[in-house]
Amino acid sequence: MPEQSCRAEETTVRRQPFERAAETLSSPVRSVEGTAELFLQTFRVTGAAVSTIGDFLGNETVSASNDLAARIDELQFDLSEGPCWDALATRKPVLTPNMTALPADRWPAFVDAVSRERVGALFAFPMFVGHLPIGAVDMYASTPAGFSPRQVRQAAILADLLAKQVLRLSLDGVADAPMEDRRYSRRAIHQATGIVLAQLDISPDEAQLVIQGRAFATGRSMMEVAQDVIGGRIAFHMGPSGIEERR
Repeated sequence: MPEQSCRAEETTVRRQPFERAAETLSSPVRSVEGTAELFLQTFRVTGAAVSTIGDFLGNETVSASNDLAARIDELQFDLSEGPCWDALATRKPVLTPNMTALPADRWPAFVDAVSRERVGALFAFPMFVGHLPIGAVDMYASTPAGFSPRQVRQAAILADLLAKQVLRLSLDGVADAPMEDRRYSRRAIHQATGIVLAQLDISPDEAQLVIQGRAFATGRSMMEVAQDVIGGRIAFHMGPSGIEERR
């Protein structure tokens, strides 16, 4: 077979996963739960996750290819920093081909937390519908790795297509499970926030900061602290020196 024909055939084979993913996301999907797998199948990464971020849809992982991908999202939610936040803020992909080569002031808390995991590279792509921020897609590789310009364009296209699906399902209310039944739901944090604001007579934002501060101080996740608040294992009150924990 002529060399040119071989190259054309190889290009077709390489493009097939992207084309299949784009075709899937171009038609209405019944659920976003399995959409992270499309990115895993298209790009040479170890894991992928899809999350909603911001006031409109709340902070929640809606699809993850594995538990570590979901954990990377959870750390970003808990610490309010990381590539997904930057991708939304800049409306541009955030590419981190080597997590060990980051400047010391780049996501210090997040990098410290994720350094305990096998994460060598991270890539985040924002999801917008027009000017409306929806969330982000993030992918990780267990060792340092890079995305070619072509792969960046492809991932951005898929993220744009997925953003429309997430928004449509959210507005239609046809998600296949209630929020509290979703695997990565953060509903417990909202419930615990309500309990803490009642205990301390503070605003919802301040109550969430109390949970976040407790999680950071103890090296636990906000979900773990929230479960303790809901279960009555942790309670807060206003003491002489400010907010104090009562067990």
